[in-house]
Amino acid sequence: MPEDELSRSSHSNPGKSLANGIKTNPASSSPKSNLSVPMGPPVYVDLAYIPNHCSGKNTDPEFFKRVRASYYVVSGNDAANGEPSRAVLDALLEGKSQWGENLQVTLIPTHDTEVTREWYQQTHEKQQELNIMVLASSSTVVMQDESFPACKIEF
Repeated sequence: MPEDELSRSSHSNPGKSLANGIKTNPASSSPKSNLSVPMGPPVYVDLAYIPNHCSGKNTDPEFFKRVRASYYVVSGNDAANGEPSRAVLDALLEGKSQWGENLQVTLIPTHDTEVTREWYQQTHEKQQELNIMVLASSSTVVMQDESFPACKIEF
């Protein structure tokens, strides 16, 4: 659209403007609406790492509705920062309950934390109902001066 037509269209339609070729209404815009992701079909993957060390800052039920994995890795081990977040683990249950298909899901915590233990015990029945298995491992990898729990995953 030529610049003079763009100018005329904004004058004839007060309160609306074009942003990237799309009509917008600045009065109804909010910072959250600019960040929203358009809805689309779910994405199926073999393995997904739960973002931000399983912190509640970036992950909600919508993540689990849209990113459908056979395996989810939970790496949080910082209780002071809410990692892993109980809300995110609960979001997995909520999101998976809306899949409409009962695919097997394996949750792989990289650390044995109080949060994951309590969540596992308190929601075990729901996990079974949703076909979610929590993988526990007593294996330990030792590298130089550091050791950490490990899980073997085969595809």
